[in-house]
Amino acid sequence: MHRPAPEQDINENDLKVSEPAHAAAGLKAVMVSMERGFVEAGPSRTLRSMLRVNQHDGFDCPGCAWPESITGKRKPAEFCENGAKAIAEEASARTVTPEWFEQHPISMLRDKTEYWLGKQGRITSPMIIREGETHYTPISWAQAFSTIAEHVQATTPDRCVFYTSGRTANETAFVYQLLARSLGTNNMPDCSNMCHESSGTALNPTIGIGKGTVSLEDFDHAEAIFVVGQNPGTNHPRMLSALADARKRGAKIIAINPLPEAGFFGLKDPQSVKGLLLSKPEPIATDFLQIKVGGDLALFQAFGHLLFEYEEQNPGSVVDREFIERATDGFEAYREARKSIDWEATEAATGLTRAQITEIAMVLAKSKATIICWALGLTQQPHSVPTLKEIINLLLLQGNFGKPGAGACPVRGHSNVQGDRTMGIWEKPSEALLKALDAEFGIQSPREHGYDSTETLHAFERDEIDVFVSMGGNFALANSDTEALEAGMQRAKLTVHISTKPNRSHVVHGKTSLILPTLGRTDKDDKHPGGAQFLSVEDSMSVIKSTRGRLTPVSEHLLAEPVIVARMAQAIFGDDHPVDWRAMADDYDVIRDHIERVLPGFEDFNTRVREKNGFVLPNPPRDTRSFATDIGRGRFTVSDFEALEAPEGHLILQTMRSHDQYNTTFYGLDDRYRGIKGGRRVILINPEDLEATGFKDRDLVDVISVFQGTERRANRFRLVSYPTAKGCVAAYYPEANALVHRDLVARESNTPGFKAMMVRFVEHTQDPGPTLNS
Repeated sequence: MHRPAPEQDINENDLKVSEPAHAAAGLKAVMVSMERGFVEAGPSRTLRSMLRVNQHDGFDCPGCAWPESITGKRKPAEFCENGAKAIAEEASARTVTPEWFEQHPISMLRDKTEYWLGKQGRITSPMIIREGETHYTPISWAQAFSTIAEHVQATTPDRCVFYTSGRTANETAFVYQLLARSLGTNNMPDCSNMCHESSGTALNPTIGIGKGTVSLEDFDHAEAIFVVGQNPGTNHPRMLSALADARKRGAKIIAINPLPEAGFFGLKDPQSVKGLLLSKPEPIATDFLQIKVGGDLALFQAFGHLLFEYEEQNPGSVVDREFIERATDGFEAYREARKSIDWEATEAATGLTRAQITEIAMVLAKSKATIICWALGLTQQPHSVPTLKEIINLLLLQGNFGKPGAGACPVRGHSNVQGDRTMGIWEKPSEALLKALDAEFGIQSPREHGYDSTETLHAFERDEIDVFVSMGGNFALANSDTEALEAGMQRAKLTVHISTKPNRSHVVHGKTSLILPTLGRTDKDDKHPGGAQFLSVEDSMSVIKSTRGRLTPVSEHLLAEPVIVARMAQAIFGDDHPVDWRAMADDYDVIRDHIERVLPGFEDFNTRVREKNGFVLPNPPRDTRSFATDIGRGRFTVSDFEALEAPEGHLILQTMRSHDQYNTTFYGLDDRYRGIKGGRRVILINPEDLEATGFKDRDLVDVISVFQGTERRANRFRLVSYPTAKGCVAAYYPEANALVHRDLVARESNTPGFKAMMVRFVEHTQDPGPTLNS
């Protein structure tokens, strides 16, 4: 049997600190995986779900978007520790019933942490709270949809916002964006805006596609693999197996990060007896560069400079001239820009020596097949887009597209965050997509761009949002400037949350708020005229595959996401609308037929998605070494030198996940790879920086961030001496999100600057005064 939900919340006084780990996974990971499942879901539900995760005709892990092999045999346990935790959270046998809501007024829930809220269990019934009420109460599905329709019809489309979480399946996302555009708005912020939006913004104009250009099989052929601004040991643990195998056959693995994460240095492979029982881990990184936060642009520019130097010394050995002349544009301007370098500024920006940079540049020069991987460490800076364009410059320079073992690899976080964008979830849709939708459905899609996540925050602050619908996710905690965002959400006339479990967004709700409980990935979806249905997702390497849950839902009152969206649309538009919403809710094949006719690459969708390994979407840089940019060529770009520089008395703060966390969901309180347990309000700080501040290890402080002359404050954090890059500190999000000013964003992409805060510390006081000063 599963254990009841915890009654106690986080007590930060329980914090325990130990030495950081030097290897990832192992027997401990297996034990934690099983223990979490049994506690949350019980042995039966845990074992039935784990046997089917990421298997053919099973369900796709609701955690990260790392792919499975489409050529080799899958392992019996094709998941990682954090995947097992994600499954345990969703398969939970704990329930949040109407009686639970009756016992927990909003005034009580607002004092609870996200950890406590999420651990209460699966929501079993639609719930509503109206203006002036103190508790959520039950509501029928029909009344819930009628309430949504009344509010939408009472306002204008531009005052409605439809947010999407990355976990949303392809079919759901397609119907959801169709609802918004049928209504007349492109206000479709999604979690991509807050994570990899910078990647798409950099890749589309340079290589003609906003996705990565490698397959999992390319890791078997790469000579050098760079892992930059990414912590695979926690965020994409199955990636470690690909990296370990690559190192065994002689590939160089270069880890570049401000923190020395355990997954860079060793893997105790839980899929093998050796990994489980032997103490010596398999090495991962051949080289580790501990770079300062925000120094990557300077590093990649230095690499470019050095590659040209090596090419001059040995003509034809580094630069792929034939590829450049045939397939690219802007080479001469890029070469001219990299002719000179200020080594003093480069060393200051990166925190690295010239010798360190030169050594790794030689690895890059010698490699004939290079993959460069990155994640949020690069995408959440003011200069993120120029940084990523410098990566593309390096790859173009050596012809690292469209050949085995080479390419760009933005490693997406949430399962199907990439698929949602493919399905049209975007506030800036292409004209081609809108024309195809209009032709297919007989609607008139709006052409004006809508709100992204940051613009939604601004719109909330200006009281310009009447209706906010959230398809999964936890917008209040996921975005920046927490206090301003929560205040704005509470002024909206209606908030709607399509959710599986309680979260913070439910308790900082609009004047009227609905919680609509939905099926999860692990649940059976069989309440349809034609029988059980399945959905599809897209992984981080453009593979489309089916996902089908098999567990009995915890309540008969749950509806599948496509059904919720379709019934919402029916209530809003009535029976005279040109779109047949009911047909799509009854049979997901109907949705896939529409997708096939609207989106390129989905020809014969219903047949191919039923194939054993699914199918791979077209990718011109990978498939044909061609680039579908506006000029039909890959584009070299030139960016100015830029780095983060903290004001006197300040340090650069980056946010990060705990090992017991996925996005805003807390699985537990044990960040064991970093040696942090029992608490979350910590600041990891270099010992030299700690001494310079005048504070001591474990001192309690309040954190003050400064941006353009304004300050924000987050109280009661504990300083922990840790081997971070000098001048840089780290804290968990979402606790530190309150420190991010809403205007601190990546230029071009508008992604919040979660890795670019300038902070100082003051002694913690019980009466800190205002928490926000803007």
